[in-house]
Amino acid sequence: MPVSEVHVEGSGPTDPVHTVFTEDRLPRWFWRAVVAVAVSVAGFLLLRGAVTKLRDLIVMLGIALFLSFAVEPATNFLVDRGWRRGRATLFCFVVIFVVGGVFFTVMIGLVVTQLSELAGKAPGYVRDVATWLNDRFGTEITTTKLNKALNDYQSDLAGVATNVGGRVLSLTTSVVGITFQAFTVALFSYYMIAQGPQLRRNVCSVLPAERQQLVLRIWELAIEKTGGWIYSRVVLAFFSSASSWVVFAVMGVPSPLALALWVGLVSQFIPVIGTYLAGALPILIALLNDPWDAVVVLIWIVVYQQIENYLLSPKITATTMNLHPAVSFGSAIAGAMLLGPMGAIVALPIAAVVTAVVSTYLERHEVVESELTELDEIEETQGDSAVRKALKRLGAGKGIDDIVAQSGAAADGGGVATAEPDPSSDDGRAPGSED
Repeated sequence: MPVSEVHVEGSGPTDPVHTVFTEDRLPRWFWRAVVAVAVSVAGFLLLRGAVTKLRDLIVMLGIALFLSFAVEPATNFLVDRGWRRGRATLFCFVVIFVVGGVFFTVMIGLVVTQLSELAGKAPGYVRDVATWLNDRFGTEITTTKLNKALNDYQSDLAGVATNVGGRVLSLTTSVVGITFQAFTVALFSYYMIAQGPQLRRNVCSVLPAERQQLVLRIWELAIEKTGGWIYSRVVLAFFSSASSWVVFAVMGVPSPLALALWVGLVSQFIPVIGTYLAGALPILIALLNDPWDAVVVLIWIVVYQQIENYLLSPKITATTMNLHPAVSFGSAIAGAMLLGPMGAIVALPIAAVVTAVVSTYLERHEVVESELTELDEIEETQGDSAVRKALKRLGAGKGIDDIVAQSGAAADGGGVATAEPDPSSDDGRAPGSED
C-alpha cells in the first residue's frame, strides 16, 4: 500500500511538530461496488444468452397468447350456451385447422394446375407475342429460336428436378419443424383458453387489489380488441370471397374458388399491401387466359374495394377496432421488422390494445381554442370535403370565425353563404370584398 506523510502539531504551544506515516486505504464500499457490478454484468450476459437461446420459444408464446385472445370470444360464446370450456376450445381449434387445411389444399392445387398450364402454353404465348410485334412494328422476329431456347430451358428444369433428391431430406426437415411449431403454438393457446380463468387467478394472486383490476382490464381489452379484429376480418373476407367467386365463375376464369379464397383472405388479413397482393394473382391468371378478362377482373377488384371501404367496412368494424391509418401502417411495418409476416399481422391488434389502454387511463385536458382546433365543427356537420375547402380559405387569409359562419350558413341554406356586412365599413360591403 502507498504511504503518505502527515504532519501533526502538538497540543501545547511549545510542543514540536511530529511527522506520522500512515497508509492510504480504499473506502469500505469499494469492493462491495466491484462485486455488485461484476454480478450485474454476469447476470445481464446470462439473461441475454438465455433470451437468444429461447428466442423461438418466446416468439411462439407471444403468438400463442395472440391466438388465445382471438379464439377466446368464440369459446366464451359456446360456454355461455352450456358447452364445457375444454370441449368448446377444442371445437374452435378443430374448425381453425380444417379451414386452414382446406385453404392451403385449394391454393396448392391452384399453383400446380396453373404452372402446368403455363408451361404447356408457353410456346403459344411466345408465338402470339412475336406475331403481334411483327404486325404492329414491322419487325421480323422468328419464334424458332425462342421456342428452342424455351424447350432447352424446360429440359434444364427437368434435369434439375431429377437431381434434387439430396434436398428432399432438408425440405422434409423444414416442413416437420414448421408443423411442430404450429402444434406447439396451438397447444399453448389451447391451455391459455381452456384454463384461462385459473391462469388469470394465478396471475392476480401475486398482485395487490388495485393492480389486479388494471391487469384484468388490460386482459379484457386485449381479448375484446383482438377478437373483434379477427371476426370483423372474417366477415369481410366472407363477403369478398363470395362475391369474387360469383364474378370469376361467370367470367370463366380458371380456378374461381381458389382465386376467390385468395382474394378474400389475403386482402383482409395482410396489412397495408394485402389488397395489392390479393388482386395481383387473379389478374395474372386472367391475363394468361384472356387479356380482356384481366381488365374486367381489375375493374371488379377496384369497384369492390370502394364498396367495402364505404359501405361494408365502416359498419362491420365500427365497434371492433378503431385505429388511425398512420398508426396501422406504422404498426404493421414495425411488426414485420421484428417478427416478419406474422409480426405484421399481430401488430395491428397489439396497437389497438395499446391505444385502448392509453385512451382509457390517460388523463384528458381542456383543449385551448385555436384556429388549428376549431375545424372539428365543420367536419362534424359537413364532412371532410368542407374541411379541405376551409383549409384553402384559411390559406387565402380568411379568419376561422368567418369560415365557420359561412360553412354553417351553407349547410342550412343549401347555397353559398356570404359574410355579414361590416357596420364600420363606409360602403356597407363585407370586409375584404373587391370592386
